Parts: sequence; C-alpha cells; structure tokens
Amino acid sequence: MSPKFYDTARVERAVLAQVVLTRDDPAEASDSLAELARLADTAGLEVAGQLTQNREHPDGGTLLGSGKVDELRVVLEQTQSNTVIFDNPLNAIQAYQLGKALRGIRVLDRTEVILEIFARRARSAEAKIQVELAKTQFLLSRIPETEAQQRFGGGGTGLRGPGESHLHIRNAPLRRRITDLKRKLEAIRKRQADKSRVHRQWPVVSLVGYTNAGKSTLLNAFTRADAYVDDRLFATLDTKTRMAWLSPTRQVLLTDTVGFIRNLPHNLVACFKSTLQMAVDSDLLLLVVDATSPRLADHIAVCKKTLKEIGAEQVPHLLVLNKCDEGRASHSVLHATEAYPQAVPVSARSGYGLDVLKQAMIEELQRCCTLWRLPSAISEI
Repeated sequence: MSPKFYDTARVERAVLAQVVLTRDDPAEASDSLAELARLADTAGLEVAGQLTQNREHPDGGTLLGSGKVDELRVVLEQTQSNTVIFDNPLNAIQAYQLGKALRGIRVLDRTEVILEIFARRARSAEAKIQVELAKTQFLLSRIPETEAQQRFGGGGTGLRGPGESHLHIRNAPLRRRITDLKRKLEAIRKRQADKSRVHRQWPVVSLVGYTNAGKSTLLNAFTRADAYVDDRLFATLDTKTRMAWLSPTRQVLLTDTVGFIRNLPHNLVACFKSTLQMAVDSDLLLLVVDATSPRLADHIAVCKKTLKEIGAEQVPHLLVLNKCDEGRASHSVLHATEAYPQAVPVSARSGYGLDVLKQAMIEELQRCCTLWRLPSAISEI
C-alpha cells in the first residue's frame, strides 16, 4: 500500500516556515519561500501565513528552536491552520519532535509537498510506479531509529535470528515493496533501452527546463499535440512525443519531459531516471526557461545541475527564453535577452520567434546529429 501524506479531499490551511542560515542568499531564500507557496497551492493547500527565522545553524531537534516553535504555534492558532510546511528539509528526529510539539498539526516539508504533487499528476503506469517508489523511500527515511528499536534479539525456533533488530523487522514490508518497485522500473528501463536500439528515422529533440516555463505550451505550438497546460508547477509528469516539422523537408520527434525545480529531492530524480532517460538519449535539448522570472540565472543553473545529475550535460542544447511577449514584463525580457545573447527568445503562446527557433534547431542538428548527415537524409532535401 502506498503511503498517504494527507487528506486531499478537503482544502487545508497551511503556514509556511523557513530557516534562513547566515550562509544563505536572502534573495534566493525569499524566492524559494514564494515558490513553496505555489507548490502548496498546486497541492491543494491554502496558505494562511508564514514564519521565517534567521539562524547560524539549524536546531538539531526542531530546526527552529524551542522559542520559535512556540511562536509558530501562535501563528497556527491565529490563522486557524492545521498544517505547517517547512521550506527546509526535515530529518526523522526533527519531524518527530515538531509533530510532538505541535500536537494536532500536520508537519510537512518541501519534499513531501513535491511528492504529493507528483502523486496527483502521475498518469502513466510508469510515472505512478516512480512516484510510489519515491514516497516509500521517503517514508522509510522518516522512521526514527531509537536505541530500543535497535536492540538485537537472540536466535531460536520461531524467534528473530542474530542481527535482526525490531526496526529491521518493522520496516521489512517497506523494503520489500521498494525492491519490487525497483524491479518493475528496471524492466521498464530495459524495454526502453531495447526500443532505443531500433534504427530511428528522425532526430529526437527533448524539451527540458524549469517547471512552469511553458514546455507543454511549446510542444502544442510546434505539433498541435493538445498537451495539458496549466499555470501551476509540475502540470505534467508523463513524457509526450509528437512529430514536428521544422521545414517542409525536415522533421523531428519532439518530446516534453518533467520540469525541474530547485531542491528537487534526489531520490525523486533517481526514481524518474527512466523517464528522464529520454533527455539523455536525445540528439538535441531545448532548455526552456521563463524569461520574465526575476531568478532566471538561478533557474538555468538548477536545470544544468539536474541535467548533469541525470547524465545529460553533454547533450547539445539550445537555450530558449520563453514568454517573451509578456508586455507587463518587457524590462525583464530585455534584461534576459541582453544577459543571454546566444539564447532564442520566443513566445510559445503567441508564436513569436518560433520560426527563428526552428531554423536554429535545423542548424544545430545539422552540426551534431549523425542521422542528418546520412546520405539518405541528404538526398531527400
């Protein structure tokens, strides 16, 4: 049975909490908290307040420290909230101590909210397996280890053997489920690897980038794929591939992939590796970012870091600045195009710049794609 984090049948009121360490960038911390509010909204929670604390080091027991926990309890009461979401990751002890101190209050962190969103958005069997694996691994990591749980029992008929702790026996069903899910994902990975060995007629171009940057809208603009589009984070998780014509004689397979985000849980990236393998095996990546975002540079850095983590950093890519028709953010767009002159400014919604992008894709694929250098491909031009 997959773990359930909270009741999704009703809207919950939540307070956001964040610890900003002295080594952290205050502007980045503020943007991260604003992003957490959007994540909470996507997960179906109503944000009723927030609390931030500046510390040199996080408190080992409650992250915030006892005084700030009391203040948090007051904020929760004043806003009539029943959930608190931490922007910082919580370890098993911190989650346990906070739950104990805030009795009756559901304690979540950024990772749990992202996992819940992924669980809601997953449609394909593969995506559902990947999400369940990540959630089960997370649940296992949240079970605190105590001295009492680690006492070893002796052997004997019908008894635990040497080296089997109470904790190990209690967690055995979770570990068996994790093994089973990994086995299923490995089978999917092998099937995909077999498919990738089949001769391809067309180059593969993958849309990657920061979540909510407009990748699905760009796929629709290129191919009329009717992909689901929503102005929320992680609107789509499952990959979708369609044929796209770059010119009357040039066509590619264009694939939409899951979006990236700062502090994306490592185990979630690992679980979605088979889905993200599409990016690794692509001939070209379109790295799509929102040109109107005030944290554009950070978003690009997050995308490149994630690509490196999945082994796709060597795949040729074009930087695409989307939403460049936003009149209300013309100053941001101008700054983005000046800061990244090699990027291609487009608007997936209005169609601005798409012809320029198509030509850039043709030129890049002619340079790097072996498939387009084949005599059979050249003779068709």
